[in-house]
Amino acid sequence: MIEFKSDQGAVSVSSAVFSNITGIAATNCFGVKGMAYRSMTDGLVHLLRREAMSKGVSITYNDDETISIELHIIVENGVNLPAVCRSIMNEVRYVVTKNTGVEVKNIEVCVDSMIL
Repeated sequence: MIEFKSDQGAVSVSSAVFSNITGIAATNCFGVKGMAYRSMTDGLVHLLRREAMSKGVSITYNDDETISIELHIIVENGVNLPAVCRSIMNEVRYVVTKNTGVEVKNIEVCVDSMIL
């Protein structure tokens, strides 16, 4: 949780907020089918519904009050993977910084599967 302090008080932002914003921004990019989650029981990759897409996002808080984000996604078959990943990184960095004011230090995009 990141806390912003001023003379008027403090505001805390939880990792769920960052996860939801990140998931929405990533799934709005071209070529992304959705967020992915690897099941511990069977080891298979599952496409997450809109309500549970934060499971495909991992947020790490850094000492310099920035965050690092790891995304697990499923993409459409035949898309240019470097272009899609670059688009996701740019979009997520912009949307998270714009909506929360927190700088994003690092974004890792893991493509777990491709589907038709």
